[in-house]
Amino acid sequence: MKSAKPFQIEGRHVLAGMVLFFGSVIAVNIVFIVAAVNSFPGEDVRRSYTQGLNYNQTLAERHQQAAQGWRAQAALIDTESGPAVEVIVLDRNGAPLTVETTGALRWPMDSRRDHELAFESRGAGRYIAPLRDLEAGRWELRARAVDAAGRALDFEADLLWRV
Repeated sequence: MKSAKPFQIEGRHVLAGMVLFFGSVIAVNIVFIVAAVNSFPGEDVRRSYTQGLNYNQTLAERHQQAAQGWRAQAALIDTESGPAVEVIVLDRNGAPLTVETTGALRWPMDSRRDHELAFESRGAGRYIAPLRDLEAGRWELRARAVDAAGRALDFEADLLWRV
């Protein structure tokens, strides 16, 4: 009767263990990388490098806008037809302004959820942009109001929507 040989770790066992260990580490890293890229694909603002180069011009425009004294108030409201963005644009003295308003409602972490806004005048400096649907959470409004003389106000607001 032949006795069984005791188990010994050989080179092929070490190689198999190392390949399995590093293979599992690489597989987990690939899963995390894919999840990270799908949840935030990178640059959220188009042409951010060019915007950085033109930042001094942006600062000068904002300074000029501040000097004219306009201000804007924004809110998310619930209307009969669903959620909407309401903006009220006032001059230095609190009088309503007649302006053309454009903007976007942005979800901070995913630009695929952003909404382009089409504002409708409701009189007395009040503008409404209806939305079809809106997920609950914190939204960023970026908008621009321009009067007939070409004077503008760029404004931003953090808005909270609760269903």
